[in-house]
Amino acid sequence: MTKIVFVDHAGKSRQVEADDGSTVMETALRNSIPGIEAECGGACACATCHVYVDEAWFEKLGKPEQMEEDMLDFAFDVRPTSRLSCQIKVSPALDGLTVTTPEKQG
Repeated sequence: MTKIVFVDHAGKSRQVEADDGSTVMETALRNSIPGIEAECGGACACATCHVYVDEAWFEKLGKPEQMEEDMLDFAFDVRPTSRLSCQIKVSPALDGLTVTTPEKQG
């Protein structure tokens, strides 16, 4: 299983196991990670699963699609490493991926 590290806005981290083929958002919901609301259920129709990807991992994820970039316009405190966790597919190549949740979701 692939391990994902979630860090909350206060710096508390939690490592969980993720199913390959699922998304980082689905993994967060399955593990009751605070700070991921996912109001649209992963349809890339809101920005309530916004995360900051650790800089060491950001380039490995590839560029976001245009729809994701458009939705990030609605996110709170967007940064250069912002992504929607519903758009990040879990794979063995992402073992150890670290993401941080913002102080609040947009």
